Amino acid sequence: MKVILRKDFGALGKVGDIINVKDGYARNYLIPNKFAYTASKGNVSALEEERKSLEAKASQEVAAAEALAVELEKVSVTIPVQVGEEDKLFGSVTSQMISDVLKEKGFDIDKRKIELDDQIKALGIYEVKVKIHPAVSTNIKVWVVRE
Repeated sequence: MKVILRKDFGALGKVGDIINVKDGYARNYLIPNKFAYTASKGNVSALEEERKSLEAKASQEVAAAEALAVELEKVSVTIPVQVGEEDKLFGSVTSQMISDVLKEKGFDIDKRKIELDDQIKALGIYEVKVKIHPAVSTNIKVWVVRE
């Protein structure tokens, strides 16, 4: 039976792919769980329209992410921390701390989108990668200073 995938399905394919599966698998699992629908002529033409709208939406998301990336490149984040002897931090600077400072500056960036290569445990200036969209990422400067 030929079906059209509604969601990305690791072993079978991506959204909009027309695949051939066994009848029972399609009727008992894929279609009832809304992972796919039958590949009739009407559904195929609806798929083309849906694919066009999804592509337009995806291109708008990428354009918005690129605009946000340009703005974020200009931003530098200053995080005051308590330090002990020999300028060692008590704890470390986390992605949540960076996210909170960015929110104060008007950028709503989730902490999971901030990628720290390794823990920040010393004073200094660091380049931190922010992945805004799967296709768009940028770096911001993080200044870790004495409180």
